[in-house]
Amino acid sequence: MPLVLFKTPNIKFLKYKYHALALTFLIILAGLINILFGNGLKLGVDFGGGTHIRVVYKTPMSINDIRQTLRDIGQGNSSIQEAGKAGKEFQIRTMQVIKAVDEQQELEAHQKLADQVIAALKGNEGVAELGRGLIDLNNIDAKGLTTLLTAPFAAEAPALTESILRLRNDKGIFADHSELSEAGLKPEVITFLKDKTFLGKLTVVSRETVGPQAGAELRRKATLAVIWSLIGMLVYIAVRFKLEYGVAAIFTLAQDVLITLSIYSFTSREINLPIIAALLTIVGYSINDTIVIFDRVRENEKAKRKEPLEIIMNLSLNQCLGRTIITAGTVFLTVGALFLFGGKVINDFAFCMLIGSIEGVYSTIFMSCPIVLIWTKIFPKTKGFRK
Repeated sequence: MPLVLFKTPNIKFLKYKYHALALTFLIILAGLINILFGNGLKLGVDFGGGTHIRVVYKTPMSINDIRQTLRDIGQGNSSIQEAGKAGKEFQIRTMQVIKAVDEQQELEAHQKLADQVIAALKGNEGVAELGRGLIDLNNIDAKGLTTLLTAPFAAEAPALTESILRLRNDKGIFADHSELSEAGLKPEVITFLKDKTFLGKLTVVSRETVGPQAGAELRRKATLAVIWSLIGMLVYIAVRFKLEYGVAAIFTLAQDVLITLSIYSFTSREINLPIIAALLTIVGYSINDTIVIFDRVRENEKAKRKEPLEIIMNLSLNQCLGRTIITAGTVFLTVGALFLFGGKVINDFAFCMLIGSIEGVYSTIFMSCPIVLIWTKIFPKTKGFRK
């Protein structure tokens, strides 16, 4: 037996259309003021330029200790987030604006800054070992490790390198050479590595650098992606339904994006490429629900030609209410689980989707149909789907 949430709902949604429009306007206005004159949007490395470094420590560290280390080299304002292994894995974003003649020089300057950050994080540990010709096994790359292993184990060197680096990726960092046995290495290989390498206190898991000019270009393309998606939906809905429905859908989707960005400006969360992907996902989810409502309005408007449009829209919204809530509920539970238990790496993306799942229901019910209704009052000759 199918689940039925509401047997005969009769909620007068359109009665509150002006209240909903006023609330939406106030949230967007407050967000725009904050974006333009307040905290603004916190741009990630993708859009603002800079370097994103991900490190894993052998022993737990605190964000305050890391920040103090970076403060000593003038990078105390870097973004530091704990990720993955509690107290051991961190994401560090340097956002310093570096002036240079061209983008290549900007990238080189950022890469130099990243080298300084990594050197500061490593500190003086390992200097003596490096002086004796030892190599840091926690930071050596595939080429270097293969070269090291080629002399004593020429035939096996590539396979050994692959096994060692795979194990390092799984563990994040080697705390002791004895862990190498987990990669199935022979005792003589482990003994050789003990003699030729040392284990630094941290490993650099990943490092990405984006110059300010490249960041500006990404911002432009991301903005165009959102705008063109909205224009494409306007054309599609105007053709499938009527122009007023296309206009209403675009206003609804624009509201979804603006309210989400407004909330992001208040919470100081970063805007990056994954967040743009989340915004486009929200737009797709919202327009799907909106089209279902418009389809039901079209059916009811043809069947109940003598009824006022407002009554027909209220009827359509009530008929689709159960579907809207069930669909939104499943999305909400999924992204809610990601937000609570997915870890800090995916937390911003999940937060964006969480806001979008709520905002999508609100805009579908309280914005899409009311905008069409207001349009018909401004342009009385609009006859909807009636002949």
